[in-house]
Amino acid sequence: EDLKKDKEFVLAAVKQNGQALKYAHEDLKKDKEIVLAAVKQYGSALYYAHEDLKKDKEFVLAAKKKGR
Repeated sequence: EDLKKDKEFVLAAVKQNGQALKYAHEDLKKDKEIVLAAVKQYGSALYYAHEDLKKDKEFVLAAKKKGR
């Protein structure tokens, strides 16, 4: 449970496997750096991002660009 809240651990995990974002703590699903790293590795990881990021047009466009 503690590792789900550890930013450095989660960042390393999503860089290896973007799908790991689904196991991150909700606070980290709001973190643009983590979500972008996840999307860069696995484009569909945006699905697991916090709703606030999904509503941010600029962020979604950046994530889409990174996910290619």
